[in-house]
Amino acid sequence: MPRRRIRVTGAPEAPLRQAFAALRAESGAPDGFPPEVLAEADRAAREPVLPSLDATDVPFLTIDPPGSTDLDQALHLAVRGAGYRVRYAIADVAAFVVPGGPLDAETHRRVNTLYFPDGKVPLHPAVLSEGAASLLPGEVRPAALWTVDLDTDGRTVAVDVRRALVRSRARLDYAGVQREIDVGSAEEPLRLLAVVGRLRERLESERGGISLDVPEQEIVEHDHAYELTYRAPLPAEGWNAQLSLLTGMAAADLMLASGAGVLRTLPAAPDGAVGRLRRTAHALRVDWPHHVSYAQLVRSLDPHDPRHAAFLQECTTLLRGAGYTVFRDGVLPAITTHAAVAAPYTHCTAPLRRLADRYAAELCLAAVAGGPPPEWVLAALDALPQEMAQGGRRSGAVERGCVDIVEAALLGGRVGEVFDGYVVDVDERRPAVGTVQLEAPAVIGRLEGADGAPLPLGERLRVRLTRADPATRTVRFTPA
Repeated sequence: MPRRRIRVTGAPEAPLRQAFAALRAESGAPDGFPPEVLAEADRAAREPVLPSLDATDVPFLTIDPPGSTDLDQALHLAVRGAGYRVRYAIADVAAFVVPGGPLDAETHRRVNTLYFPDGKVPLHPAVLSEGAASLLPGEVRPAALWTVDLDTDGRTVAVDVRRALVRSRARLDYAGVQREIDVGSAEEPLRLLAVVGRLRERLESERGGISLDVPEQEIVEHDHAYELTYRAPLPAEGWNAQLSLLTGMAAADLMLASGAGVLRTLPAAPDGAVGRLRRTAHALRVDWPHHVSYAQLVRSLDPHDPRHAAFLQECTTLLRGAGYTVFRDGVLPAITTHAAVAAPYTHCTAPLRRLADRYAAELCLAAVAGGPPPEWVLAALDALPQEMAQGGRRSGAVERGCVDIVEAALLGGRVGEVFDGYVVDVDERRPAVGTVQLEAPAVIGRLEGADGAPLPLGERLRVRLTRADPATRTVRFTPA
């Protein structure tokens, strides 16, 4: 799910804020940190465990949404002979969190950061996640420093990771980075982001991997009110994501070679699921020749085309079922790959916001050092997949719930009005029930036909709003 970084304006008793508060309570999101956790975080911020290696001479930069303060990753790219060197610095959370302490226990309770439109519920106290542990510009920070050397085609030829002190020189955002690259004013590290990003995208295509450019339903604050828009990802976002994928793949390989790790895995989609997608493509009039693979088709789609955007949304159903798989003592699991990545892969680049990444970093650091993983890491491994699954479900429910609330509030007072949209999904068991994606505003809602008449999947359709209730997060339409 996309991360939505906006703030609610208005009095706390406003209906929207009441709805967000209800969602926060329903999700079980923690309300503040216990005093002992805050005290430990304050001490750790003042006295972190710092590494001896100094890499502050490398001019790292960060690329995040505007206003971001919990900065997990900083990057630097350079030409190396006929290839490239990618340096990727990841915030070293273990420099601040004592295993078995109150802060450690609290992160296992929270699992990941939750984002609400009126604020976030962070994995770590702000003194760490937005302060001492964040890779803020101009600040010296402890990091897990990945160095990945690539050949002229972008293939990995060498990997190293070790603890180091780093300092970011600049905090950039995606739109600004895209502009600099497009007009040719980007300095070498950003120029190489496009070069290396495209090479890695080509390799992803060769191995059968898939990155879905699904248009996001984005909540925007405008004139003290909300708007909903559809936003297709910028190329720079995809190139930056390729660096994260590169690091996650390198980490998975290190762990598999060492015999202990935590992987992000996804089984191959069953034939029936792909068959259903073929039927959906036909209904949406998306041309899918039988000799064209699913991965090839996805790369040919234009997210700005409403039918293609609807099909891309349906493609996300094949990504359901991803999970975390742990192993140790050299006994490898039955499934070691992530079907969408088409390679072994793990999460390791967002430790300020996701619990598992701290453990993946420790396993990789131990693998490179040639020693066993720390005992506290091994002791936590078995419970980690279930913890992450629960956290993922909560995070997904929160983000979807936030959009539902804003959709219902945006349409409040417009019950009975008619809108133009596309039928983007139909329930196979109940063909009169489905989903409509409005052209404007950017609302996706439940559509219920009358008298059991099947809905026209993929067709443009005028629909009437029958219900919009922020309190129950409900939006309903019927064919006009």
